[in-house]
Amino acid sequence: MDAFFVSVELLARPELRGKPVVVGGRPDHRGVVSAASYEARKFGIHSAMPLRTAARLCPHAVFLDGHSALYSEWSDRIAAIFAKYSPIVEMASVDEAYLDLAGTERLHGPPLAAAHKLRCEIWERTHLPASMGLAATRLVAKVASDQAKPRGLLWVAPGMEEVFLAPLPVRKIPGIGKVTEAGLHALGIQTVGQLAAVPLEKLENAFGQWGVALHRKARGQDAYEFFLDAEPKSISHNHTFGVDIDDAETLHTTLSHLAEKATKRLRDSGLYARVVTVAIRYKSFKTITRAKSLREPTDLDSVILATAKELFQANRDRRQQVRLLGVALSGFEHAAPQLDLLDAGRRERLEKLARATDRLREKFGFSKLQRGSSLRLPDDE
Repeated sequence: MDAFFVSVELLARPELRGKPVVVGGRPDHRGVVSAASYEARKFGIHSAMPLRTAARLCPHAVFLDGHSALYSEWSDRIAAIFAKYSPIVEMASVDEAYLDLAGTERLHGPPLAAAHKLRCEIWERTHLPASMGLAATRLVAKVASDQAKPRGLLWVAPGMEEVFLAPLPVRKIPGIGKVTEAGLHALGIQTVGQLAAVPLEKLENAFGQWGVALHRKARGQDAYEFFLDAEPKSISHNHTFGVDIDDAETLHTTLSHLAEKATKRLRDSGLYARVVTVAIRYKSFKTITRAKSLREPTDLDSVILATAKELFQANRDRRQQVRLLGVALSGFEHAAPQLDLLDAGRRERLEKLARATDRLREKFGFSKLQRGSSLRLPDDE
């Protein structure tokens, strides 16, 4: 999806179309940019950039608060459209997916026609712009999608992968970051074509096992298949406060809200967590993380929230103001006996309550139904 968070915000504020728009918070907040419109990107603004830096680069940009629950709702709607075109869909993130079109020709025609039809349907049903790459491998399809932005469709015909990749900067290859890019530049390698021409042995000597992957990637080759029902390794939510705080009520409210959001995603994935982790970052930027393993896996808000509060209370340094709070869930399983945590009757009531709450949130939005402990939220939430 193109500038997904911005595009969703513009559905409610169409008068901002064509203007530089930044999603992530107010320009004087200490958070980071979640998304920037293409008009804002012309000024050098990009995701993960501090909001204050973005404001200096483009003082006349429009800064909007983010609404993660709203983006998730639109992502789910788009995923439902994807499911019509292929039984194999991998959601790489809230705004990016891979679809395997092999074997769908009788339903949707040749892959290029199917991709065009899909892109048009997304626009007609959501008015959200998307870009697509079509190729024989996922790596090339992703690069093609990036090259097609905004609102484009780029097809790399089978056998043309190396020709397509050759003139591109090495940074265009997924997985190549600043460190690897600098290492390649030191060897005189600027483009993917130059990388493909380097003997495998030389890349291995310079980068070890990563050199083997670089040799393969430069040729557009994948080393993985589609993972059906791929599961996350962890689920987490963080909140950076606009100002450093030490107010206990605000801290506990925020912790409760983060735990609720993480647990909702846990149930959406059909998983149960055995490990709860709390992260605390102080004004000094010192960050601590503390985790606790549960006796039995769970997907209940009450159990996870109680554990998060226990970790927070035991490890918080009350002499320091807090800059960031985070809650993460991991150690996933598919079954949750919970025999030692709750009696069977109470557990059943809590499970029914959780699922009823999820259904209402899916219909009216996450923020419309909260635990009492989450009701006093920070202003930017």
